Amino acid sequence: MRYISTRGMAPRVDFEGALFSGYAPDGGLFMPEELPQLSIETLRQWSTLSYPGLVKELCTLFIGPELIPRDVLNGLIDQAFSRFRHREVVHLSRLRNGLNVLELWHGVTYAFKDLSLCCTAQFLQYFLEKKEKHVTVVVGTSGDTGSAAIESVQGAKNMDIIVLLPKGHCTKIQELQMTTVLRENVHVFGVEGNSDELDEPIKAVFADVAFVKKHNLMSLNSINWSRVLVQMAHHFFAYFQCVPSLDMDPLPRVEVVVPTGAAGNLAAGCIAQKMGLPIRLVVAVNRNDIIHRTVQQGDFSLSEAVEQTLASAMDIQVPYNMERIFWLLSGSNSQVTRALMEQFERTQSVSLPKELHSKLSGAVTSESVSDEAITQTMARCWEENKYLLCPHSAVAVSYHYQQTEQQPPSLPRCCLAPASAAKFPEAVLAAGLTPETPAEILALESKGTRCTPMRKGDDWKLMLRNTIEDISCQQRDHFLNALE
Repeated sequence: MRYISTRGMAPRVDFEGALFSGYAPDGGLFMPEELPQLSIETLRQWSTLSYPGLVKELCTLFIGPELIPRDVLNGLIDQAFSRFRHREVVHLSRLRNGLNVLELWHGVTYAFKDLSLCCTAQFLQYFLEKKEKHVTVVVGTSGDTGSAAIESVQGAKNMDIIVLLPKGHCTKIQELQMTTVLRENVHVFGVEGNSDELDEPIKAVFADVAFVKKHNLMSLNSINWSRVLVQMAHHFFAYFQCVPSLDMDPLPRVEVVVPTGAAGNLAAGCIAQKMGLPIRLVVAVNRNDIIHRTVQQGDFSLSEAVEQTLASAMDIQVPYNMERIFWLLSGSNSQVTRALMEQFERTQSVSLPKELHSKLSGAVTSESVSDEAITQTMARCWEENKYLLCPHSAVAVSYHYQQTEQQPPSLPRCCLAPASAAKFPEAVLAAGLTPETPAEILALESKGTRCTPMRKGDDWKLMLRNTIEDISCQQRDHFLNALE
């Protein structure tokens, strides 16, 4: 399996190349050169698999046994999921009025990012150990990515991780999950700015190609292909859990509601759809509605500012993974994708070509949800089911409630739940409900913390570069000591 850039100006790479690159050298994102088409027979065979079993099948297709032999791959994936609290890893809760909630949050940090990042870290570790190499991972987070990335690599000898978090813009629990990990290879910065502002120094550092190469830098945010690959399993598992029967031809469809910020889970769903999974996708966003405007009107343009909402991990202006979706729906047309994205980078505003917009609105339905609708949904779900939703999951469930009020569902519907309500006590209180906090999260309060401030007026790019250089010096010292 080979990967090519959505912008068409970079050399082809294998899975290992895509894993370590993040962005392609031409600024695009890596996508598989061709998508395997799954027959009805294959889908029927996969329907009995567990969630880890589906991840293994998908990774086998997209990595290839010549890079990671199948038995080794199976071991890496089993290891990745070994710390999950639920024996199924991912669990479907069937609630009243046809509401199906797919819980993607049974990992260490109580968020869906644990699923893809723990696998990605295992793949990285495998290749690094083979080559006796070290990398420094740099992550900007709006809340959940940072803690999941830290958990997946903390203590690893071949990796250091630097995380920039937006001070005061994520919840107290999200912040503590990052600042209480006192391992030597974890370096956390608290930035006086929002998640888009903290991306600036990271982009500036990655734009210096020689510096990136010299210090073996990589990113683990939602643009990394490995994360999108694992997230495809959410859609297959949702489908098999909710489809009434697989005895028909064609197979019945299931609607999957995807709450999103950077569109990683949505891109994964679009790829699964293209491979032959009969799902209808609905994308649900908060008031930061660039994806909703793009689907409805073809208006891919930034708003004046990021709005702070109760669904804080989705308070994102630039949904990076839409580039993958544009490429996919334009028939892998890298010229169209490159022109669109370069214009967007120049002017922050693009109108999709008519044909592409009609493909997008044919593949995806969308909804934008207010804070008021989020708290109403959380309250209603508790009242009807005694089930607490996090605000991001409530964005998806709000769409379900809105639809069922208009008509009974014509298709089975599955709402993806990206995080546990335990991480968002502030939102639970705003909905007039009582937070339920697990012991592990309560214990964070009494732990020591470590976090370096990046204040307004500081040179954030210089601070980041200096930290990277210090890590490289320490690595050199370790290497020389080992030789003596």
